[in-house]
Amino acid sequence: MSFAGFLAQLLNGVQYGLLLFLIASGLTLIFGVMGIINLAHGSLFMVGAYVAFLTTRAVGSAWLALPLALIGGAVFGALLERGLFRHFYRRDHLDQVLLTFALILLFEETRSILVGNDFYSVPVPAAFDFSVPITAGFSYSAYRFAVIAICLALAVVLFLWIERTRMGAIIRAAAEKPEMVDVIGIDARRVHMTVFAVGTALALTAGALAAPLYSVYPGMGDGFLIISFVVVVIGGLGSISGAFWSALLIGLVDTLGKAYVPAVAGLAIYVLMAGVLIWRPTGLFGQRG
Repeated sequence: MSFAGFLAQLLNGVQYGLLLFLIASGLTLIFGVMGIINLAHGSLFMVGAYVAFLTTRAVGSAWLALPLALIGGAVFGALLERGLFRHFYRRDHLDQVLLTFALILLFEETRSILVGNDFYSVPVPAAFDFSVPITAGFSYSAYRFAVIAICLALAVVLFLWIERTRMGAIIRAAAEKPEMVDVIGIDARRVHMTVFAVGTALALTAGALAAPLYSVYPGMGDGFLIISFVVVVIGGLGSISGAFWSALLIGLVDTLGKAYVPAVAGLAIYVLMAGVLIWRPTGLFGQRG
């Protein structure tokens, strides 16, 4: 493969990894703080993609879908936490898994009723429907660059929120020492609702960004959910920085593997996960126990 081809795959890997980060960061926060194994997180990603499709069909541009996914996702996540998940914190993990599996079925049935089971394409926004020259013989999609920039901006905002604000400090404490939250008089219900709202908003935003790249179809979040769990395991539960670096690593390994060694590309990320678990069971950035 030429240098231009390698550079294209490298950029694709970074873009894919950053999308994985948006999904995995919410997943790791929800599991690390609330102890909920949210199997419906991939369905939330799918909901975001369908928001982009329906918005584009209604107004002709996918850009309006981003604020809708971000703000609507936060509101939707808060409602889900208050209406459903709040009643399952002290229940067994099996009950939590059954709840999230029921949500998957609910989302899929609602999607089928509203838009059917066809595959849909979402056009790239006209402002970014061009290629940016990189070298003499290579240009790269402006929309993919925009996705990279938006994901990086959201990653910076999320990191500053977690590391530099009082709520972020409370969330870190809840992830590392959950028993201390109630002891020092912090309202755990508010923390849980905030975390779930942020995680849901990030998942929907990732879906809205991904819609023009991967099309929109039933069950599109399943594959992203599985890979996101790998990201969380490698990065360490509750670690935003771990989710970021492991998502980039997985994105590059998966993309370059499919380009150069497709015969074993499907196994590469799982071999990597197994190696990390053997060497450091808590993940690269997880707290040693």
